[in-house]
Amino acid sequence: MALREELRRVDDRPSASARRQDTHQKIALGGLIVKAGLRDADKSFLLGILMEAASRQSDGEFKARMIDLGRKGFAE
Repeated sequence: MALREELRRVDDRPSASARRQDTHQKIALGGLIVKAGLRDADKSFLLGILMEAASRQSDGEFKARMIDLGRKGFAE
């Protein structure tokens, strides 16, 4: 039984490629935090900002303003 459980556990792990892709995505997202000038911001503050933005994604006006602001940030 233990061997089967171990094999099942190993099969359930993400592939090396999936782990690399996940790591790359996290690094890129962290880069956005730095680009926004929030490198030293409190982590709870950052999470709060992101949670607020997530809750307002369906607000078209808010989303359009944030996209515009983000595009300006990338252009700098």
